[in-house]
Amino acid sequence: MTGEGAEPGTTRPGGRTARVRAAVLQATGDALVEKGFAALDLADIARRADVGKTTLYRRWGTTAALVADLLVDMAEQSLPRADTGTLLGDLQANALLVRRTLTDPRQGELFKAMITAATCDERTAAALHRFYEIRIAEWAPCVEQAVERGEVPEGTDAHEVIRAVSAPLYYRLLASGDPLDEAAAHRAAEAATAAARAGVYAGEAGRVV
Repeated sequence: MTGEGAEPGTTRPGGRTARVRAAVLQATGDALVEKGFAALDLADIARRADVGKTTLYRRWGTTAALVADLLVDMAEQSLPRADTGTLLGDLQANALLVRRTLTDPRQGELFKAMITAATCDERTAAALHRFYEIRIAEWAPCVEQAVERGEVPEGTDAHEVIRAVSAPLYYRLLASGDPLDEAAAHRAAEAATAAARAGVYAGEAGRVV
């Protein structure tokens, strides 16, 4: 979003302003990992980023706006989707990317903090939902290409297939505490591929019986 009417902190200027934004978002991520959303404080973030408090209040205004902008930045910087030539190969690449992100010492804790924040702050929740919409849309063509190749039935819901890959990995991160290893990533991709091939995501018309 750019220009008149843009949300605070969501414009994409260059030069010094871009450097200030990068420093502020880095500081916001650091503070989230260390303290969690409830303890975020604009003055502390300004100190960490070596930026005047008035700059933060003028451009973002609230900690929720900072977290929302951080999610926008993370979505924009995420790696592009794979194109291995097969649905299983593409979904394995997706699963391994999700697994690598969630097990990263900083990124994993950052996602936990933002998911926690989203449970109690509507703006953060909306930003988190938008983040996943962007990432799912990035990977959905993997499934659409698989339909074109005849790997999965016509009418397969590409977004549901991509969600099915990452869901068990987030469950391990946030709920069960089971190992989030490469084997788990491969199983998630294999399960989603098998279900898609069986027509589970294409409704009754595309289901193999």
